[in-house]
Amino acid sequence: MSGQKLFTKGWDDYELMDAGGGKKLERWGKIFTIRPEVQAYFKSGKTFEEWNKLAHWEFISKGGQSGNWKRLKKDAPDEWKIKYESLQFQLKLTKFKHLGLFPEQRINWDFISKNTHRDQNFLNLFAYTGAASCMAKSRDAMTFHVDSVKQLISWARENMELSELEDIKWVHEDALKFAQRELKRGNKYDGIIMDPPAWGIGAKKERWKLEDKLDDLMSNAAKILDKKGFLIMNTYSPKIDLSLLESKANDHFSKRNFEVVELWMKTATGKDLFYGNLLRVK
Repeated sequence: MSGQKLFTKGWDDYELMDAGGGKKLERWGKIFTIRPEVQAYFKSGKTFEEWNKLAHWEFISKGGQSGNWKRLKKDAPDEWKIKYESLQFQLKLTKFKHLGLFPEQRINWDFISKNTHRDQNFLNLFAYTGAASCMAKSRDAMTFHVDSVKQLISWARENMELSELEDIKWVHEDALKFAQRELKRGNKYDGIIMDPPAWGIGAKKERWKLEDKLDDLMSNAAKILDKKGFLIMNTYSPKIDLSLLESKANDHFSKRNFEVVELWMKTATGKDLFYGNLLRVK
């Protein structure tokens, strides 16, 4: 399957309420936020005045990737927790507009939940705050969590403890370099998820762009993936379209079943919002 739309959904503690006019309105537990969204180039279902009556916080961009949060309600907390199934996540306001969770990944958490089992090896590259790591660990997999930012590893540990889990293996390292070292060590994984940003900074502050690293990432992941294992890769870079992703998948996973699809979510007002491209090797 290639080029089809795959729709992910919210859950009790998360809902994509509306989108449009370059923004999106979301509910996280009982807290509502407004964030910039480049894919919301259409007209919103409800007016921004209606949004502002609900919202506790709005992120105001300063240009580039950073900005500040504007408090819209006096009692709005700057940290709170939400749940997904048996997992619990600590949300925090960051200067990069994120709250510590990518809710569209719920569809991948479910896939991990169904396909990961006791004593398997699971690898989370570009692991961020560890939702996928926690899901794999909740299925008793030997879980390796790799990220180049120490603060994010600390946040992921917090989520592990909130979810009453233990023994995730924390690796503070550049994701590609770790995969290359695992290949030299002869280690294999039954499940791998890669969620690389469009651009990033390595553990030693080196800058890189995903389009320059895509082939190396896929090549190394293919070589450390067990022949019966699964791989999930999300891409958000506008420079990596479906055809490029499928071409690279054919290069490295030609003997495996895989799908390349667009990831979408529908708002409560009936708008469709694009969340990037998704590769799954099964």
